[in-house]
Amino acid sequence: MLISTVCYIKNGEDWLMLHRTKKANDVNHGKWIGVGGKLIAGETPHETMLREVFEETGLIPDSYSLRGLLTFVYAAKAPEYIFVYRATSTSRDYTPCDEGTLAWIPESQILSLPLWDGDKLFLPLILTDQTDQAFFSLKVVYDEADRLIEWRFD
Repeated sequence: MLISTVCYIKNGEDWLMLHRTKKANDVNHGKWIGVGGKLIAGETPHETMLREVFEETGLIPDSYSLRGLLTFVYAAKAPEYIFVYRATSTSRDYTPCDEGTLAWIPESQILSLPLWDGDKLFLPLILTDQTDQAFFSLKVVYDEADRLIEWRFD
């Protein structure tokens, strides 16, 4: 079982997204995702998110909140729990990322990017500015061809 974090960072009406293009054998190759990564032993999810955001972008979020938990089930690899964060940054100046290309994307264009089908299910919950948005839990199941075959919000 893998445990990781992902963070979606907002500045104005734009969101910082990572186009995964640089790593060999990357399950996310060609997809646009938030920034994040795996927990290191002894870290909390919050610590992991802050470390990964800084390592991948050079940014320190001005504010952030834990918005949900994803359970990814893959046909060909171990399941993964992903803690999903939403953050804000007053800075738009990021450092290059060795995992792909970072870009500030207008909110209106996010759902038209090449995304995982499961991401299209929960991203509207992240993109909303509603402060009373409830915590979500989503399970997504992918087959051998990375097709979404099952999903469920709990």
